[in-house]
Amino acid sequence: MTTPPSTDKDLWVSWDEYHRLIERLALKVHESGWKFDQVLCLARGGVRPGDVFSRIFDVPLAILSTSSYREEAGTVRGDLDIAKYMTMTKGPLKGKILLVDDLADSGVTLDKVNKHLKENFSEVTEVKSAVIWVKGTSSIRPDYFLEDLPHNPWIHQPFEDYDGLRPHQLSAWLKKFDKQA
Repeated sequence: MTTPPSTDKDLWVSWDEYHRLIERLALKVHESGWKFDQVLCLARGGVRPGDVFSRIFDVPLAILSTSSYREEAGTVRGDLDIAKYMTMTKGPLKGKILLVDDLADSGVTLDKVNKHLKENFSEVTEVKSAVIWVKGTSSIRPDYFLEDLPHNPWIHQPFEDYDGLRPHQLSAWLKKFDKQA
């Protein structure tokens, strides 16, 4: 499937482009020379980038669920919720942490998660953040980012197709791809 052309109002991202952006962001972090002990990704948007970072840098992955876009199929921001618990496989969260998300929209999530880490994880010695996109409306400038979006477009990420898809629709959904093959 092809994506529509992007404008100042809408940024359309294909799966291939999305994966290249994650890889370019990983390269940017690598070229900075900063070494970190763990990746903490923010679910849901940071899960895919976080997984790739964890694999490329060969460090443990931790996942913290946050949510602010819940209304109207994920298009309207509400209050930020931070999960009480974090998922990780190796010991406590400690040392130098790379906090990964897909974008900095308002900056509220990155700001509140940073405060949450300082208040609740005394063994964390340093936190830096990495996102693909940072919007002009963001109050936070992540340590690493690829694209600065001063016009604040809505970013149409490839996985958004699943936001409106329900299990009973899967058969018809898959048929449209069979026709393209």
